[in-house]
Amino acid sequence: MAKLNQIIAVEKGVKAKSHQDLTAAHHGLQKPALLAGISRTYQPKDEEGEQLPPEATRVQVQAEDVLRETARALTRLFDVTATKDWANRTARADVTVEGRTLLTQVPVSYLLFLEKQLADVHTFIRKLPVLDASESWTQDPSTDAWKTEPVRTVRTKKVPRNHVKAEATDKHPAQVDVYYEDVPVGYWTTVKFSGALPARRVNELLDRVEKLQQAVKFAREEANGIEVTDERVGEAVFGYLFG
Repeated sequence: MAKLNQIIAVEKGVKAKSHQDLTAAHHGLQKPALLAGISRTYQPKDEEGEQLPPEATRVQVQAEDVLRETARALTRLFDVTATKDWANRTARADVTVEGRTLLTQVPVSYLLFLEKQLADVHTFIRKLPVLDASESWTQDPSTDAWKTEPVRTVRTKKVPRNHVKAEATDKHPAQVDVYYEDVPVGYWTTVKFSGALPARRVNELLDRVEKLQQAVKFAREEANGIEVTDERVGEAVFGYLFG
């Protein structure tokens, strides 16, 4: 008796082969010359007339034969697919993570759904914003966000200053250069806030989703390991269609 995973393994090849056979049969029936035959003989008008050999072309393709071959090829596909789908109705397994059963008796179709969705969730978590590692962050209950310690910085203002290069005389005015000096005028106190996540939290989430992904794969393999009963539906279908 075969197992479900063995049926799944051969289904793709059977499907490809049946499609190839059906395509070849279709193309063969589209060539009228292969379906046509002829037989003719020649009789001269009198005994002295020219004698010609008979001519004949045999029918190379019989449509009924093609129907039988097509039914045979597709019957295998119908039977394999039916065996898989009938078995999928009973193929189930538990999803267990680190000894804890999260889901019980999950059908194979839902396990396949879970695998795809968890792959999307994994991508989503991997792209979550992470707090800047160059800062030191603490949670702020009043804003429900993360914040840094206050940082005090000086605010300066440029103030013009005069530099006397030469004192004034009775003949020349004083020579003065103007320059600007940064003079402290106040202080900024800055606190940064962020709604991003600590790297530790993102790594925890990634670890969880990866463990669940692995558990779902194990459950699918377990469910696909059940023994199946070969279903025979193709003969009934094509017995009706081509009978």
